[in-house]
Amino acid sequence: MGVTVAQSSTKVGESWKAAFKQFASSFELGVDGIGLFAIDQRFGIDDVRTAAAESITGGGDDKKLDIIYMDVNRGLLVVAQCFESPKVKASAPANKASDLNTAVAWLLSSSLESVPEGLRGRVSEVRDAIDADLIQDFHLWYVHNAPESRNASAEVSNAEKTAAKLLAKRGGIQIFGAEVGSETLERWYLGSKRTIKVTDKFSLRVSDAIETESARWSAVTTLVSGAWLHRMFADHKEDLFSANVRNYLGSRRSDANINNGIKETAVDEPADFSVYNNGLTALVLDYKLGGRSRNGRRLDITGISVVNGAQTTGSIGSLSDEPSEDLLVPVRFVKSSDEDLLGRIVKFNNLQNKVQAADFRSGDEIQNRLRAEFAQMTGVSYDGGRRGGSSDAIKRSRTALASYTVGQVLTAFHGDPVAAYDKKADIWVDDAMYSRIFSERTTATHILFAYSLYDALTTRLLTLREKTRSADAPLTEAEAKELEFLSLKGAPYLLAEVIARALESILGKTIPNRFGLRFKGNVSLSDAAGLWGTVIDAVLPLSDQLLPAFNRGRVSREGKEAAISAFEGLFQALQNLQPDAFKEFAKKVSIDEIKAG
Repeated sequence: MGVTVAQSSTKVGESWKAAFKQFASSFELGVDGIGLFAIDQRFGIDDVRTAAAESITGGGDDKKLDIIYMDVNRGLLVVAQCFESPKVKASAPANKASDLNTAVAWLLSSSLESVPEGLRGRVSEVRDAIDADLIQDFHLWYVHNAPESRNASAEVSNAEKTAAKLLAKRGGIQIFGAEVGSETLERWYLGSKRTIKVTDKFSLRVSDAIETESARWSAVTTLVSGAWLHRMFADHKEDLFSANVRNYLGSRRSDANINNGIKETAVDEPADFSVYNNGLTALVLDYKLGGRSRNGRRLDITGISVVNGAQTTGSIGSLSDEPSEDLLVPVRFVKSSDEDLLGRIVKFNNLQNKVQAADFRSGDEIQNRLRAEFAQMTGVSYDGGRRGGSSDAIKRSRTALASYTVGQVLTAFHGDPVAAYDKKADIWVDDAMYSRIFSERTTATHILFAYSLYDALTTRLLTLREKTRSADAPLTEAEAKELEFLSLKGAPYLLAEVIARALESILGKTIPNRFGLRFKGNVSLSDAAGLWGTVIDAVLPLSDQLLPAFNRGRVSREGKEAAISAFEGLFQALQNLQPDAFKEFAKKVSIDEIKAG
């Protein structure tokens, strides 16, 4: 089985629908899960459950903002209106697309005080990110499971224009409106698999080339014209990267992004570009290298997908003018019919926009040990900062713990929910923050203990959100209060610290070191999360005591300690009335001795 070539589906949407069904089921997503699926297919999401908790607004008074997804590390903002019909329709209702206009106005221009409490934290975050020039690409989507239509697309275009007007003074933000129906979802889904979508034939003239062969592959290495890459990118855009784990991410003037530097070098020093840049690796369906002559050599290529060098290709391709003839780029064209080998080529050649924070730690002794410990456990796994290649999205499961989220959970559980929410990447980069939670004291069983609490809180949030859509079983007053609190940004992390601090009272034992906490036996993530039910049921009704720890809908340091102290006093008083309330939970918990060092 060789490189697969993307072909049109005979029934539009059939492939993506099966994938979406599995995606929604695996991650326990509700109605707006289709929007998260679209984001995952287009951009990739590291932790789907956390993204769902933070990005899906949950119906009710959501001001048409079904999904607000933001990744400041990639300069990315996606606002989506979602519609999913159980019956096959000729098209999705255009009035749902027009709701994006309302959504944009609430997100960008309404007074923060008028924004519903459940949305205020996320809206505030978005505005702060825009003010800090952290957003480069703003996507407005109408995501649905029906064929696309002109009427709906026109409404999305109107919303795009509205956003452009509201952000007119914000230079550098690109706005993309799109109707994301069955056709687009099918294309993105196929594109997320290892396929070569650009199947054109190209004839190049190169000065010389080196051809290398083995039993499983052949490759030709040469220098190609930057002008050719520029034209290819103009013609094919993201399809050039169909076999790549990540597409071109755009160019921001930021020390966190290398793409602008590539563009500057291509313009200012074209003759030296080939010795500054690592070049590209591209999969091809076929190639033919001609003999040497005075005019160089002819190289014919059939099909292409860049698997390493997406940023170089996109940076050169997005130059406003065609680059100088002096600009040459090193390229290695690889041909193989071995599917397993191709997967490894994609995996090991995949170029990240910049080394991710967790990558700095993925090879250290602590992460190696933790991965080995998790490998001995059932119903849970941990990547420890390692990210693989093309099949990662397929292999993800509900029981896989994402490295970033583990870092956030441990940071919160051990006393700093504000940093857990606000400094996701810093946890892995800053030596002090990292060593505080990842050390010889940290075990896989303790990570499972803390993470399962966060997972149980996330499940409670998603379940309550989904229940708001049910006319048959509306939320009770108590459930509505729980949902309102859990929807505050950083609330699950604050509760992780609050519950961690209350565990001595809950267990009736002294806890010399929280890193010694674990569940007894070899429990799965699902089973461990279930054990927290009685604790969460006791804590959430008292969440009003914790509201002073939030500012503009986000957890903050101001007022946090006073709020937790007030909570602890009330919680202890209530527990004195029911001393055996957590007796069964306590039987499941072990406190290991943690040695100094």
